[in-house]
Amino acid sequence: MQPGSRRDRARLLESERRSARVACPCGAGGCGMFTAGAESLLRQAREIQDEELKKFCCRVCKLLQEEDLGPDAVDTLQRLFLIVSATKYSRKLEKTCVDLLQTTLCSPTCPEQLQLLCAAILREMSPSHSLSLSCDHVQNTRQLSLVASVLLAQGDGKQEVRSVGQRVCKVLESRQPEGPSLRHLLPVVTKVVSLAPGTLHEDQANLLNKRLVDWLRYASVQQGVAHSSGGFFSTPRGRQPGPVTEVDGAVATDFFTVLSTGQHFTEDQWLNVQAFSMLRAWLLHSGPDGPGTPDADDKSELEGSTLSVLSAASTASRLLSPQERLREKAFEYCQRLIEQSNRRALRKGDSDLQKACLVEAVLVLDVLCRQDPSFLYRTLSCLKALQVRLCGDPACVRALLPVTQFFLTHGEAAAVDSEAVYQHLFTRVPAELFHSPMLAFEFVQFCRDNLPLFGRSLGILKLSFPNLFKFLAWHSPPLTSEFVVLLPSLVDAGTAVEMLHALLDLPCLTAALDLQLRSSPATSERPLWDASLRTPGCLEGFRDLRFQGLFQHLLRAQASGTTERLAPLHQLLQPMASCARVVQCAEAVPTLLQVFFSAVTQFADGALTNQLALLLLERSNSLYQVPQYEARVHRVLSSQFLVLCKLHPSLVVELAKELLEFVGSGSGICGPGSMLTAVVWAIGEYLSVSWDRRCTVEQINKFFEGLEALLFEVTQSRPSAALPKCPPQVITVLMTTLTKLASRSQDLIPRVSLFLSKMRTLAQSPATSSLHCEEDADAVRTRATELLNLLKMPSVAQFVLTPSAEVSEPRYHRDTNTALPLALRTVSWLAEREAGLLPG
Repeated sequence: MQPGSRRDRARLLESERRSARVACPCGAGGCGMFTAGAESLLRQAREIQDEELKKFCCRVCKLLQEEDLGPDAVDTLQRLFLIVSATKYSRKLEKTCVDLLQTTLCSPTCPEQLQLLCAAILREMSPSHSLSLSCDHVQNTRQLSLVASVLLAQGDGKQEVRSVGQRVCKVLESRQPEGPSLRHLLPVVTKVVSLAPGTLHEDQANLLNKRLVDWLRYASVQQGVAHSSGGFFSTPRGRQPGPVTEVDGAVATDFFTVLSTGQHFTEDQWLNVQAFSMLRAWLLHSGPDGPGTPDADDKSELEGSTLSVLSAASTASRLLSPQERLREKAFEYCQRLIEQSNRRALRKGDSDLQKACLVEAVLVLDVLCRQDPSFLYRTLSCLKALQVRLCGDPACVRALLPVTQFFLTHGEAAAVDSEAVYQHLFTRVPAELFHSPMLAFEFVQFCRDNLPLFGRSLGILKLSFPNLFKFLAWHSPPLTSEFVVLLPSLVDAGTAVEMLHALLDLPCLTAALDLQLRSSPATSERPLWDASLRTPGCLEGFRDLRFQGLFQHLLRAQASGTTERLAPLHQLLQPMASCARVVQCAEAVPTLLQVFFSAVTQFADGALTNQLALLLLERSNSLYQVPQYEARVHRVLSSQFLVLCKLHPSLVVELAKELLEFVGSGSGICGPGSMLTAVVWAIGEYLSVSWDRRCTVEQINKFFEGLEALLFEVTQSRPSAALPKCPPQVITVLMTTLTKLASRSQDLIPRVSLFLSKMRTLAQSPATSSLHCEEDADAVRTRATELLNLLKMPSVAQFVLTPSAEVSEPRYHRDTNTALPLALRTVSWLAEREAGLLPG
């Protein structure tokens, strides 16, 4: 069955644990079994030094050399496994210890538990150059599977994989299909064909195809005989085993499958289960040519054509090859699983197994239809009915993902309109089940993996980004990397502005989702949250009619094309800003903003660039007040504002009124990396006729007056609790921009020269020294002196501060004989000479 990504799933569960840590008395996020004692053991294993490990290896060697390997050997090997697996780097073991581990693993008389531990330790050490293992002479299938697992973990390339595959196939060839313990070898075959497709010869692949057909279709439908305990009451005249049953308790009338139930299973029934587990991987990678077998390539051109029923009939009428026969039996097996999944299970465990088998069955059918289009029309009617049933059963929603993928892959070829499938999947599912960690991971991975298949349906995916963001808001740590890949495909010119608002409000969305879950009836899969957080006021506000419109907009399922000012919600939800899940979400937003702007700048025109720039100015003062969130977001917004200006330099002239208002408000003047610094720098850089012919002297003068007033305000005002001291970078950027504007409107030069002289004097005064450190005061004084020197030669100042496009080329900065370095050296020499002529 589909294993998924254990690492990604673990990240999801870790996210749930961290988010609920406050609520757990032991601090382990509700995981009562993971005690402080277990954490202590892990810590000790990680901190053990090489010298201690060497002594421990000596103890292991002594125990493994004893004739009777008892409980002490088991306990010691368990400790050694913990030590070698507790760190992300490989531990180095003594060669003698490694040799004894290999000897113990290959010993035919060694207990199975010790063999398992030896194999696990050797796998953790992989890749290792000190191994001398070989599977050529191992006869026991259980032991062969353990040795093969160590060899396959070495990563030595196809040669090692091929030798393992050949040995396993040789053992399979020498045994009858009903022979004992063959199931230990099937996972090895799966690993071999996935690591090196085409490893097996054609006759070996055909042999396994025949065996798989027997195990899948012809397993016994009678229960196995219970092993006798040998006690006083055991008797050879016990009851004969009865038939296997369905999950609803009815007697099975058809062939055995993984969903058939019983008290005891026979060996061929276990092989049936194992065969289905490896079926999809084998279909994808089997045969001498690996993925995309010859007959699949030959028939691929039929996909999308008017494939007639005669094709399917002709398949049945001719003699099938082993691989075609396996496909036919696999199709029958999946059809039976779909029928069995419709039965009402008596036990929850069987119900969960039904859902997992249903997912796997649909995925196998997808593979079959891709390899042989004749299966397509036999599958469509079944999956259409299945899709209708799944849409009405929230418990089976995860099975909708492979069904949707099937229609994405084959819908066009079968002329099926799958609009209803997509609509249900992208509108209702995330809105109702965003809190399910497994569904969240699988849903986002489904979107990411199937982007090339969406085609004309990509518009549905883009419009559904508010719903997809619910997964991100609730599971941000593990899903951030997935959205880094997915986000560029979701954004377009029509949704860019709305999506930017949604990204900035993502932590607010997390808090709103928390309230939505708290105020709704108990869900079937109750999520973890911070139980110590008391939010009665927030819950009342969530139900208050005055805020209903804002909450509905924030929790919308699809893009609405409109934006709302959510400042009232920011204030209402402020008590939840310190919630662990909200803080985690806020940490992901800067990364996602970078990805968003990287994507949007690829297609943004002048109008969209202006819209985004205005949005940055507006939202820089309207953010949800999560700890550290505002400072992190401001760093991104300020840098991206400069990117937008570079992309569309006319922005400064076209948005002159809005920029003047922003500068006049002095917004965020004391924040590090603030938007104000970026805006002031952009004004000095791009408010020039060289960038936009519409730039006028009147505009330059207006900006000069506004910036002059701002500089006066930040340098003359005394710092207080309400108005902290202004960072020196803001002062230096303001002085530089005023000098640039004066160089373009030379009537302003006397004013700015006087102001710069005052700034230089002010930076040297004791009052300033008490407000700024010496390094900051020196930076202000140095910049004021440099700018004064430039303004003494206005033509040079204009050349340096407003260079033409060709002067901005790199060669003007690398070549010492070209104009710009020469001009700077000349100005410096003349300024120093003039200063030397002045009376002391």
